[in-house]
Amino acid sequence: MAELSGTELSEEKEAEIELNKRQKRPWQDLHKSGKVGLSADLPETLGFYDISVVRRDQREHSADPSLTRFICTELTRGYFLEHNEAKYTERREKVYTCMRIPKELEKLMIFGFFLCVDAFLYVFTLLPLRVLLALLRLLTLPCCGFSGSRLLQPAQVCDMLRGLILVLCFSMMHYVDYSMMYHLIRGQSVIKLYIIYNMLEVADRLFSSFGQDILDALYWTATEPKERKRDSIGVIPHFFMAVFYVFLHAILIMVQASTLNVAFNSHNKSLLTIMMSNNFVEIKGSVFKKFEKNNLFQMSNSDIKERFTSYVLLLIVCLRNMEQFSWNPDHLWVLFPDVFMVVTSEVAVDIIKHAFITKFNDITADVYSEYRASLAFDLVSSRQKNACTDYSDSVARRMGFIPLPLAVLLIRVVMSSIKVQGALSYTCVFLFYLGLVTLKVLNSIVLLGKSCVYVKRANMEDKLFEGPSAAPSTAKSPSKADQARYRKPSAKSLQIFFSRVCHRRPAVLSKEL
Repeated sequence: MAELSGTELSEEKEAEIELNKRQKRPWQDLHKSGKVGLSADLPETLGFYDISVVRRDQREHSADPSLTRFICTELTRGYFLEHNEAKYTERREKVYTCMRIPKELEKLMIFGFFLCVDAFLYVFTLLPLRVLLALLRLLTLPCCGFSGSRLLQPAQVCDMLRGLILVLCFSMMHYVDYSMMYHLIRGQSVIKLYIIYNMLEVADRLFSSFGQDILDALYWTATEPKERKRDSIGVIPHFFMAVFYVFLHAILIMVQASTLNVAFNSHNKSLLTIMMSNNFVEIKGSVFKKFEKNNLFQMSNSDIKERFTSYVLLLIVCLRNMEQFSWNPDHLWVLFPDVFMVVTSEVAVDIIKHAFITKFNDITADVYSEYRASLAFDLVSSRQKNACTDYSDSVARRMGFIPLPLAVLLIRVVMSSIKVQGALSYTCVFLFYLGLVTLKVLNSIVLLGKSCVYVKRANMEDKLFEGPSAAPSTAKSPSKADQARYRKPSAKSLQIFFSRVCHRRPAVLSKEL
């Protein structure tokens, strides 16, 4: 009897436990037992189902499946997006970021473009004047006497070297026949020209990356302090290396301009179409790669340099074509559609490429403001008295844009396309030079003002006054004079510095900033 009563109690406990389980998980027990089916009215993302809805469906529908029941279920089933709000909000933000990319990217491109314009105009406007001042100092040195250990300042030595390289390369370019090169390229097939153009683009990037190192090596070798131990091959070998590099790079750009000119003058425009489609191939090679912010900054600088170089090549092509048609203004409208197509394809490819790179790598559109502030910081820091480099060199290092080869080629094309004869022609040339100087000065003033604003917004003005890096802990502690020298500047000193940089009054500048 005791055994029977114990068995009955255990069965009652098991039944009670089973009932509790069914009350807690009614859907799972019913689903496992096969007594009910899935309800289409309940979303699966919730993780549980309403048992009342299931029972109502059982009463309304028969147990046998039918086509009518399936179609009604497909037509009436619903879902709730608010249960996955984070995912859809993120998708919407990505769409907004892609919509902001064209505006932010073009702001960076325009600012970088005018930086390249400033560095390019420097070669034609201020560099000749600085070379004349350096020559005047050398000529008046015996009369004034030696006032220091240096005959010329390091900046003047670099200007003399730039001017000498420019003159020698321009003289060497006279032995290169542009017309013969054009007809030689025109005689090639379309596929050959397409391959040649791609090879020239790769070679141009390689030349730009290595050319700045050659020029920096020359400048440092020529201005290195005499008391230091010499471990270089000398100024003369470095100088010839720089001249050889600038000459080869100028010829390379000339071949690029000739190929583009052939594409413009072809009857069916097939080569020009293929060359423009090559820009869209660039999207495939860059969009699906992993990019960090620094890599995207390098790509943005490369795109700025590429866009500016394309515009200069288009200018060369227009000059050569206008010369062939005796400067007929009507022919300019014939060239306009092709020029517009090239410019439009460049802008469209840059926008699409950057939009998808930022999308796939979760980079916000505000990063382009940081890039613009970094370029502005380089420009402002180069205006200090103790600047370590010229701003044109900093632009060349950032963007890979070296203005000397492009300037040599442009001077060569302009001199061969325009004949200067008579006093009136020389007067026009002088007035044109004054116009270039005015444009250079105005461009520099506007860039400096904008750069100060961008640096102020990015809170980077303190870096302009940073002293040398801290010494190791084992070194002797700095003196009070050194601490006072490298202390953090006050707001008033920052305001005075920016006013001096921008050549404006502090009160006016503070209102703008």
